[in-house]
Amino acid sequence: MHNLLNRVPLISVWQREFAGYSGAKLRADVLAGLTTGAVALPLALAFGVASGADAPAGLVTAILAGLIIGGLGGAAYQISGPTGAMSAILIAISARYGIEGVWIATLLAGVMLIALGLARLGRYISFIPSPVIAGFTSGIALIIAIGQLDNVLGIQTPKAGNALEKLLHYFTQPLLPDWHTVLIAGTVIAVMLVLPRFNKTIPASLVGIIVATVMSVGLGWNVPIIGDIPRTILLDHRLTWEQIPWAHFSDLLTPAVSIAALGAIESLLCGAVGSTMSGKPFDSNQELVAQGIGNLLIPFFGGVPATAAIARTSVAIKSGAVTRLTSIVHALLLLLSALALGPIIRYVPLAALGGVLLVTAWRMNEWESIHFFANARLRHALAGFFITMLATAALDLTQAILIGIAISAVIYLRQSAASTVVTSAPVNPQQMQGMPITATCPSIHVYYLTGPVFFGSVTTVLEAFETAGDYHTIIISMRGVPLVDAMGIQALHQIVAEHHARGGEVIFTALQPNVLDMFRRTGLFELVGARNIYWSSADAIVELHEKRLVAGCPRCHAHSESCQVWQMARARLSGQLANQPAPGSESSTQAG
Repeated sequence: MHNLLNRVPLISVWQREFAGYSGAKLRADVLAGLTTGAVALPLALAFGVASGADAPAGLVTAILAGLIIGGLGGAAYQISGPTGAMSAILIAISARYGIEGVWIATLLAGVMLIALGLARLGRYISFIPSPVIAGFTSGIALIIAIGQLDNVLGIQTPKAGNALEKLLHYFTQPLLPDWHTVLIAGTVIAVMLVLPRFNKTIPASLVGIIVATVMSVGLGWNVPIIGDIPRTILLDHRLTWEQIPWAHFSDLLTPAVSIAALGAIESLLCGAVGSTMSGKPFDSNQELVAQGIGNLLIPFFGGVPATAAIARTSVAIKSGAVTRLTSIVHALLLLLSALALGPIIRYVPLAALGGVLLVTAWRMNEWESIHFFANARLRHALAGFFITMLATAALDLTQAILIGIAISAVIYLRQSAASTVVTSAPVNPQQMQGMPITATCPSIHVYYLTGPVFFGSVTTVLEAFETAGDYHTIIISMRGVPLVDAMGIQALHQIVAEHHARGGEVIFTALQPNVLDMFRRTGLFELVGARNIYWSSADAIVELHEKRLVAGCPRCHAHSESCQVWQMARARLSGQLANQPAPGSESSTQAG
């Protein structure tokens, strides 16, 4: 039984993680958990509201995510909960399907995440280009910021289909902001920007909310507040088995895909960043399974989708987190806050949470990547970034990612096609250092291919070989060709077949393993012949000239007086005859 348990991946991870665990490490985990919990409290409340639910839903999500996902996750340092990125897409889903639709979509997303983890697809997150990731992150930040303008300004604008449409309302409708809410949000923003310059250990967002709440209550301002905080993690308004519309799951598949895609992307990116910061291992597939299990259970408590949070994870790492107990302690602190501080938390103004989210949205942007793209004048990266950002703000996340990847793929294909070049040159004896060649045959010509030979570069390759008919033997060096696709193979087939039809000979050299494999699988290897596949162009050139010394030049019709190679062969032959003894001489007799 013990050996069987050791084969369970999670148990083996726990054994390695808690090997040699001590009281000092426990103290480090507890302190890191308390610090992370203090940072997570205002964010959990804010993201619950921003998701289209309420503050208690965000708090319940953070508690359950810390306990379930933190305990089962793929890293010791990972902290999960409601996030700004997730709230940005949930607000649109909630507006269209209601909070019940969000719960069902979360349930389906949990199943999808578990399937992704069990299929071991975690590593494929690296296939998403960095401009696309930066673009949808900025798009999500834009959605969060626009979504909080009503709370910050103390107004109510009409519901809109997307963030850009909602932003348009602020320019087309007369605005009468409430200066109380604006001042509250401004206070929180000021504290979050100024306090870290003097003390980075105190959670600035928590301090800002406390100051804003005291100011609002003390001055008796009538502004919207959070309201009652249930002293339980089992909310009255939650998903039940009876509410699940089993026959209408298909209607919520698209929102579920969006939630699962974002949950996977954000969690795996957070894990990768945390692994770099902490130097600890990260199991991407185990993380996906844990995220799936957590999101499968959270709706039945009334929470919203959870994912790993980079901000809270970095706080945990910097606070000295040793094991996943940090996540559990942070969750217990949030639970204690809900049970003990609920009567106080209810007075927190929504404008204060809006201020927290505005600063969070600004900090979400990957400014380092954006500056790099701009300073390096990477126009293709900037194009992918801006298109993805606008698509994220105007469409749902899945569509935005697909559009961004499609744009990046088109740009990459264009660059790859432009990188494929074909150069040609006759054999130069001076470059054949150490080789026994002093004269070259003009009927031998070398073509050098560099770059991928695929559908985007086929035209370039075919045009370069239009002059191949001028030579009897062409050597095609492919040392610089990393891959050949189906259309590229067809183009090479065409070049070889046409040259053979002219009576010529084609030789390939320096084929990389995957290219050689394509040659064998598609019959090109048999068409060319094993004798015409060489390791290097130099070997092929030397062997070709040695054959011509013996048999003559095929293009020059055997031993032409104009062929330099034949002249060299004749001179060598004359020298050998001159050194031989005459028939019947003493030397000749001795030799015989």
